[in-house]
Amino acid sequence: MPDVLSDETRLAADIERLKVEFPKTRELYREVCALLFFRFGVAPTANRLYNLVRRGTMSTPASVLSEFWAELRENSRVRIEHPDLPTDLSEAAGELIGTLWTRAATSAQAELTSLRDEVEASRAEAEQKVVAAREELGRTETALEQRTAALLAAQVEIRELERQQAEEAATRKALEAQIKRLSEEAVAREREREKVRDTFSRDLEKLRETASRAEERVRASEKRALLEIDRERSVTAKAQKELAEVAKRADKREAEHRRTVDALQAQQGDTRHQTGVLQGKLAALEAAHKSLQEQLKSLRGTTRPTAESSPPIRRAARKAAVGKTARAKART
Repeated sequence: MPDVLSDETRLAADIERLKVEFPKTRELYREVCALLFFRFGVAPTANRLYNLVRRGTMSTPASVLSEFWAELRENSRVRIEHPDLPTDLSEAAGELIGTLWTRAATSAQAELTSLRDEVEASRAEAEQKVVAAREELGRTETALEQRTAALLAAQVEIRELERQQAEEAATRKALEAQIKRLSEEAVAREREREKVRDTFSRDLEKLRETASRAEERVRASEKRALLEIDRERSVTAKAQKELAEVAKRADKREAEHRRTVDALQAQQGDTRHQTGVLQGKLAALEAAHKSLQEQLKSLRGTTRPTAESSPPIRRAARKAAVGKTARAKART
């Protein structure tokens, strides 16, 4: 196959050179006929000549080829001209030499045919090699396509993994931000709980002080009432010896004092009732405080807030507000 391509290449180069040397069309066709026949051993044809030269019409290479074959036959006839030879002998010698030239040409043509067969065999072998190479190339291309497809699939998978990794990173970042926010909320709730506890402790202390003062006032009132009753009794005993009118006034005053004592006793009962109510509210606040502590422990044990964490705080706040209102009423 490479030798055939080399001959075609050399033939094309020689024809281009002849086109420059012989600008006339008929001379160029004649030189191309000689080139094909004598150098490359190829019998020229009109179509081959026209395809190689591409000048004139189809009749031009046909007529030039006819002239070439006629001239070749004329030159193949050998004439022996000698003044001393008889005519029949010179003709016989010429025919003999022509026969020898013809045989030599036939032998050369046989050798050329053998060479052509060898070239054809080489060309067929080269074509088989080309077919095998093309098949191997096809298999290689198929394997390459498969590897390319696998590579593309791997790239797609890598991109998907990168996308999932980015999503997971974003999710992790969001969770970290949420955990940070929950931690801050837990700290804020802890501070709020401390404030509520401090407020509750102060309010409880105030309630205890208020209850203590109320009890002291009740005891002082009872003591004053008893002292006043004793004093009035002594005055009444002394007044019994006086005029009846003084006795009446003393009885009246004693009745008034009794009403005062009854009122003080009723006030003492109300105060004790209010103290019981305050103690009940105090117990409720202590229960709410205990619930807040339990919820705070649960908040510390998990990273997510629950929907049920805020209502107890609001209930505790409402109870604290009710306690403040009760304390305000107790002060009045």
